[in-house]
Amino acid sequence: MMGGQSCVETTWATNPLTKRTILTMAMAVWALAEAHSAAASLGGTATTVEADRARMQASLEMTRKSQYTVHELHSPNQVVVREFVSPTGIVFGVAWEGPSRPDLQQLLGGYFAEFTQAAKAQKERQPGRRMLRIEEPGLVVENGGHARAFHGRAYIPRMVPAGAAPEDIQ
Repeated sequence: MMGGQSCVETTWATNPLTKRTILTMAMAVWALAEAHSAAASLGGTATTVEADRARMQASLEMTRKSQYTVHELHSPNQVVVREFVSPTGIVFGVAWEGPSRPDLQQLLGGYFAEFTQAAKAQKERQPGRRMLRIEEPGLVVENGGHARAFHGRAYIPRMVPAGAAPEDIQ
């Protein structure tokens, strides 16, 4: 023992491989937590709007309606995303338009897997290019357009506030 430390303690503290492993694991945990919070828009809390704004490098405008608040994000590539937030602070709908599609995985968050499965099934039933409309009990998604003019919307029917209509999500 040197200076009150055991040989094991000295080796652990100075072993660069152990330090690197711990650092790598800590960074991986942080990255997973960060990715989850930045991608949980639909069905997430209003705080996810700020994560989306930062990720899109967008400006933000807010418009309060009587039943909800619209957070409108304007990205540098001219994509506009509107996130509809209920009075309880939950994002119940998103809509988008612009010359390119936004990152739907980011906007749909935990609903993205359900969306991709339903979209794949619809394309198998109805091949070709057309407006994609998915209407499931827990998720509605419309996605369409053409080069330089894409648009769409998604919402969770059971989370649309009383007094608001799905047609408002545009």
